[in-house]
Amino acid sequence: MPKMNPDSLMKDFTPYVAKEGEEYMNEKQLAHFKSILLNWKQNLMEEVDRTVHHLKEEAVNYADPNDRASQEEEFSLELRARDRERKLVKKISQTVELIDADDYGYCEECGIEIGIRRLEARPTATMCIDCKTLAEIKERQIGG
Repeated sequence: MPKMNPDSLMKDFTPYVAKEGEEYMNEKQLAHFKSILLNWKQNLMEEVDRTVHHLKEEAVNYADPNDRASQEEEFSLELRARDRERKLVKKISQTVELIDADDYGYCEECGIEIGIRRLEARPTATMCIDCKTLAEIKERQIGG
């Protein structure tokens, strides 16, 4: 079964074209992002279903310990990928809640607009690019 990047499950969408003078995070923009997020979530859920089906169909009790170990490693990798996707589904749901609460699109650190293009690239973003970059630098310094 081919491995899929969760981001690749965010299928094609039409970029939002803002009209001149349009208010940031108006109803149309919020609907645009909610649609992207719900489609992404649906694609992730379908991928989970395919994985479950694959694991059931491909599970063989190999006599050869090497074959059994290879299969277990493959299944382990798939399950880890699905676990990351499960966490992503949770984050998508939380982001949809932010949209519903009319609290989407603004940096949780400094409060400025995150920006339409950044949100289209990463719809679950909660920080503007400057705050995210700073957070990553701090993380590397502490973790390094």
